[in-house]
Amino acid sequence: MPSRDSPREARRSRPRSGDQARRHHERKRRSHARRPGTASDDTRESRETRETRETRETRESRATRDSRSTESSQKLSAGALNQLNKENAKRKSRNPDRRRVSHHRYEDDYDQDAERAYEKERRRREKKKKKRVVSGAAMEEGRARGHHRGWSDETYEKERLLPQPKKQWMKKKKWWIIGGISLVLLIIIIAIAVAVSQKKKGGGGKGNDTTSSSSLGNQDRNSIPEKWRNTYLDPWTWATTTDMNVTFTDEMVGDLPVMGLYSKWDDSAAANDKVPALNKPWGKYTDLPARGVNLGGWLSLEPFITPSLFDYPLSMGVVDEWTLIKQLGDSAASTLEKHYSSFVTEDTFKAIADAGLDHVRIPFSYWAITTYDGDPYIFRTSWRYLLRGIEWARKYGLRINLDLHGLPGSQNGWNHSGHWGAIGWLNGTDGDTNAQRSLDVHDRLSKFFAQDRYKNIISHYGLANEPRMVLLDSSKVISWTENAYKLVRKNGIEGVVVFGDGFMGLGNWQGRMTGYDNLALDVHQYVIFNENQIDFSHQKKIQYACDGWTKQAEQSMDTSTGYGPTLFAEWSQADTDCAKYLTNVGWGNRWEGTLQTSDPKTSILTPRCPTKNKQCSCAQANADPSKWSSDYKQFLKMFAEAQMHSFEKGWGWWYWTWKTESAPQWSYEAGLKAGVLPAKAYSREFNCDTDVPDFAKNGLPEYF
Repeated sequence: MPSRDSPREARRSRPRSGDQARRHHERKRRSHARRPGTASDDTRESRETRETRETRETRESRATRDSRSTESSQKLSAGALNQLNKENAKRKSRNPDRRRVSHHRYEDDYDQDAERAYEKERRRREKKKKKRVVSGAAMEEGRARGHHRGWSDETYEKERLLPQPKKQWMKKKKWWIIGGISLVLLIIIIAIAVAVSQKKKGGGGKGNDTTSSSSLGNQDRNSIPEKWRNTYLDPWTWATTTDMNVTFTDEMVGDLPVMGLYSKWDDSAAANDKVPALNKPWGKYTDLPARGVNLGGWLSLEPFITPSLFDYPLSMGVVDEWTLIKQLGDSAASTLEKHYSSFVTEDTFKAIADAGLDHVRIPFSYWAITTYDGDPYIFRTSWRYLLRGIEWARKYGLRINLDLHGLPGSQNGWNHSGHWGAIGWLNGTDGDTNAQRSLDVHDRLSKFFAQDRYKNIISHYGLANEPRMVLLDSSKVISWTENAYKLVRKNGIEGVVVFGDGFMGLGNWQGRMTGYDNLALDVHQYVIFNENQIDFSHQKKIQYACDGWTKQAEQSMDTSTGYGPTLFAEWSQADTDCAKYLTNVGWGNRWEGTLQTSDPKTSILTPRCPTKNKQCSCAQANADPSKWSSDYKQFLKMFAEAQMHSFEKGWGWWYWTWKTESAPQWSYEAGLKAGVLPAKAYSREFNCDTDVPDFAKNGLPEYF
């Protein structure tokens, strides 16, 4: 290995030329920059003696490098080694006592061949990224570091062995710090995203979670064609994307979008161990009646279910969805979607299944599919929530009863059809037009729900909720119903097709619309909308449910006395009509005698509770369930169980409704919490097989 002193230290006798001096300065500068300094009091003799010894050791180390592990890894060429030997010989012939003088004096006798050899060797070393070999002194002083793959005589490079420059370490340290900070920020972002996602998936306990999902984070809005941006197909306009597929698609089935749906589904779930899984046949409803509940007031608004949406001065005339949207103006779309996204959540369907129920009826209206000139309704927003609701029902093994609750023109003129007032369906100037529009709606709906993904879960398909046949031409309604049935069957609907009784009386359907497979009559039974039943005592209401409605169900199921297949898609345990806005916004009620319809023929201005006097009060019925007496709770539960027993004589029942804001006697959810409904719908304490107590004698007043 070369000595730490440069070979040019042996050249002393003559001064150098200007160019040579400059080159000498440059080499001197580089040498000092690269090597450890030499002690100032080294004598020429000691340096030359050490040079000679180290040169000889270099040759010996190359001959024996396989056995030595402390020599240089950097070899000199043979020519360069010869030149170094010549230089050593010349040094020995000179005066050993001569001191070093200025470098300008020994340029004339400088050996040009040696310099060329040195320059060649220097360039070779620079070509190897200026790596320098470790001197023996450096290794002996313990300043060398071991290489992670082991030592060899050609791997003692000073960059690996001597302490690294502080500047290089600081640069690495800087990048480590930046990298560490970036990692911490990434972990925080991921943790927040996961927390938000889990909160969304967990629901809101009572179904009030409206936080937007973060699932749009990995989507590119530029993937949405310009014509669909800021429309109902644009996921960035949706109030929530929880459990919705946000990958853009404009695919249609039956001219209806598949937006929000995933391509796979699982029908293996069962609502409970008393009923088959979705992918198993249900069997006959006469053997296993449906036990279900409605999701009223969700996708088709009804003022008494969500009175907070309709709390305006009466002078503004906000009484239904039509007038509400007009009143809301530009904020209508966001207001309604906030309601859709919060009123019903996945927790709703889970709770329904936990209650021992196995079917869900979902009312929705035609504006989920289409709108017409002059309509104020919000177009297709509710459609997306309908599709997601069906998927949540699927998750919990619940079968779906599709209920078209509002038809073009309004089939009954009531607020829950969307537009209070005149009936414009099969009636009036546009009656036939709206009848055809309704068939067009069913054409699209039935094509969509005839897809394979819905064959197991859509058990019932409703044609028209509560057509008011007592004010319509019944023959036209029957003709329309038959045409609608044939249409949806042709398009592939396989479930039970449902039509309403039209309030004609069950006996009047005997012999009508015969010969249609799986076509069922839908009856809605309430005692509170009839003056001759609302005044029944508590005891008599239960007895009427056990005897009267049971008899009606059995007669209707018998084709010799009634239509045949009959189901009961609406009922409640309310024994008064006291709920706010139940009869209509601002109309009052029959119970207290405050029903003012602006028509003397229909207004009821004297109390109609059993006592029929000023004692009639809605205070108890509208009170919080925690304030109900034990006797009143006993009555409410027996009244509910009596109706369940009666309606199971037909093809089953659906309670109206699952949830309300402030009408607990109309809420299955509130009834469960209050203990006035059986914990499991299939396990009841009362089945009309024991005597009904006289509640008045037991201390329960009849006026509330």
